[in-house]
Amino acid sequence: MSHCLVTGGAGFFGGILKRRLLKEGHTVVSVDLQADEDRHPHLQSIQGDLRDQASMSRIFSESKFDAVYHVAAQLAHGLKIDKQLLWTSNVDATKLLGELARKHSIRPFIFVSTNCLWASDPGHAIREEGDLPAPVEIYGRSKLAAENLLHSFEDSLDVVILRCPTIIEEGRLGLLAILFEFIDDAKTVWVVGDGSNRYQFIYADDLASACILGSRYGRSGVFNIGSDGVTSLRSVYEAVIRASGSKSKVKNLPKAPVLAAMMLAHRLRISPLGPYHYKMIAENFLFDTEKAKKQLGWSPTLTNDEMLVRAYKYYQQNRREIMGRSNVSAHRKPASMGVIRLLKWIS
Repeated sequence: MSHCLVTGGAGFFGGILKRRLLKEGHTVVSVDLQADEDRHPHLQSIQGDLRDQASMSRIFSESKFDAVYHVAAQLAHGLKIDKQLLWTSNVDATKLLGELARKHSIRPFIFVSTNCLWASDPGHAIREEGDLPAPVEIYGRSKLAAENLLHSFEDSLDVVILRCPTIIEEGRLGLLAILFEFIDDAKTVWVVGDGSNRYQFIYADDLASACILGSRYGRSGVFNIGSDGVTSLRSVYEAVIRASGSKSKVKNLPKAPVLAAMMLAHRLRISPLGPYHYKMIAENFLFDTEKAKKQLGWSPTLTNDEMLVRAYKYYQQNRREIMGRSNVSAHRKPASMGVIRLLKWIS
């Protein structure tokens, strides 16, 4: 069994990966800006800043890690974004972790990246080779910069970069909590355009499987992962509504004026939706996952419908407690609706 470093282990996906590793018998050191609620005899939780060179150097010196799982990231969701915090947390901290892993001869280095490296539909599923990233906002640019930094360590590290779409599981909130609140309150669920666009998700435990398989890969590589059998967003929303027993209906909003309004709301800082969201909300986006299936031996287990229904049921059962959350990661509390609340009032 291995001794692992998990960054962001108090967060949504970091916590899932951490608990999966512990369940499989590994020992884990978790480092996160937020306090970790989990307790386990094989878990050491450290509340700290990944950018703090002295602290991180001490952690690496005190623990002989067999693998680094770099999951932590600052997001660009919300009405106000601290761009310096985001960039230094996502880029500078990644560089420091790479340097420390190299210094301490820790070869497996797993980095969770994002589909926010793109913000347009190329007309086909995105492939690892040939489809060059073109991010349009600071989060996507920071993740691409972190990827590029990690490539420079591939002479001494086995850097496995996992590019994934939106991660879904019980407890996933953030922007999804807005959708869930609409459904739970029997409000109209709006799609931009006709809702026929297909947008891929990834089940959190499937991502955890990819991380663990990546740590055993033995060399560097970039892999796309995501669900199979992706249906339209309208179909996914209708599946959640059926499972919930809600009286919500899915209706259309005209594409051009809505996208213009979303862009203006972002510029006025009254909406949690950024450039990536208003560019992709009515577009198709899928990853080609054949490389991960063939080279890592990985495969997804849940469809978009199945994982979103699971996430909604958690929200439905825990809504009161969820609404009171504060000092937790962005994905574990509801995003602020901002101007979207006006849409809820008239729905």
